Amino acid sequence: MRKKPTKIKPLYIVLACLVLALIIYNLPPVHDRLGWRVEEFWTDVRFFFNPPDEALFVPTQQTGADAINTPALTTLEPTATHTPLPTDLATPTLTPTPLPLYVRLSGVVYVDQANRWNYCGPANLTMALNFWGWSGNRDDVAAVIKPGRNEPGDDFIERGKYDVNVMPYELVDFVNDETEFRALWRYGGTMELLRHLVANGYPVVVEKGHFDTDSTGAYTWMGHYQFVTGYDDADGTFLVQDTYHNGPNHLIAYEEFEQNWRAFNFLFYIVYPPEREVQLYALLGSWGDPTWANRQALDRAIQDTQTLTDTWALYFAWFNVGTGHNLFYEYADAASAYDQAFQIYATLGDDNTRRPYRMLWYQTGPYRAYYYSGRYQDVINLATITLDSVRYGPVLEESLYWRALAEYALGDFVNAYADIRRTVYLNSSFDPGWATMQEWGITP
Repeated sequence: MRKKPTKIKPLYIVLACLVLALIIYNLPPVHDRLGWRVEEFWTDVRFFFNPPDEALFVPTQQTGADAINTPALTTLEPTATHTPLPTDLATPTLTPTPLPLYVRLSGVVYVDQANRWNYCGPANLTMALNFWGWSGNRDDVAAVIKPGRNEPGDDFIERGKYDVNVMPYELVDFVNDETEFRALWRYGGTMELLRHLVANGYPVVVEKGHFDTDSTGAYTWMGHYQFVTGYDDADGTFLVQDTYHNGPNHLIAYEEFEQNWRAFNFLFYIVYPPEREVQLYALLGSWGDPTWANRQALDRAIQDTQTLTDTWALYFAWFNVGTGHNLFYEYADAASAYDQAFQIYATLGDDNTRRPYRMLWYQTGPYRAYYYSGRYQDVINLATITLDSVRYGPVLEESLYWRALAEYALGDFVNAYADIRRTVYLNSSFDPGWATMQEWGITP
């Protein structure tokens, strides 16, 4: 009798195909092109079952008496500005002058962030520079301040996708280091100060929060820069150039503007020609002195915690108190204020006041306060929650930086070295990462 041919079981075929697919996927040319897509797919799955706004940070430590209340050595997030005060200015004061009821600055060239990833920072800075005659564009800015991951084969646009935020000091440093213009930034701005500057010919960039539709289609809270180029007291509105959905010459009511500005401690920055520096500082008055501006911001935040009743606003007010104490190296007080903010955060509902889970993408003050209070595990826990909230994976170099410092302090050198190396892999312009690796005696 003839022996029947052996049939290959379907299961073996499936297993063989899976093994072959795995081998092909791990080939460098294939993995470089598909790896990030697979990563995003699993991130989408994880976000579906564990939405980022449901993750809560619960402090596990208390700030003790050994908290450091002296100037910190780290260079990340400078407390004021790199721009020194002009030496020929007297003690700054703000001289009240009658302002026109309506101002709309001419010479504004609109720049959007379309067809780029996370280009709010470069687009707004480009408008501020172009206003004074700079000939560069948004990609010139991004090439320096958000160069992106160092993976070969990724084009510039894709690499910029993973740097989801640019800090204000990075924008100001670009102006002061890479152009012939100057820039400064301050906390604690006021509506009156904005109108005063714009009326005298100085447009201002502010950082503020707002609700909008993100790249996934979700309507959610996010941080945003906006270029303020006019105002109308009769209507009670500011004129802003919005690089995202609202477009050029967008009007925002004073009350809404101020509420959203509070989320970033009323931060603003100004670009100006060096020959107009003395004039600008005269207009700034007391805000020309960064120490005075920081004290103004802290006092206002403390007052807000005592007078505001809306829970959403109180969260930002307490966060600002923490930021204010950080500016004066009062880390124990800062840590306590951030603890209060996170307690309020946990009470915010998942509706039109859903939790602003992106907060530490933009402001990393809690890391500083907890680290210099000796609360290293809280730094690690908070950084991990924040890194997990990004759809593209752990791509926030600032969060990785602080987590690395805390891991190092606890003797976890393997993870500390991995995190600090990833900071400069993600952003080759991230000086604190390079400095820390040099201090630790490691290479990328």
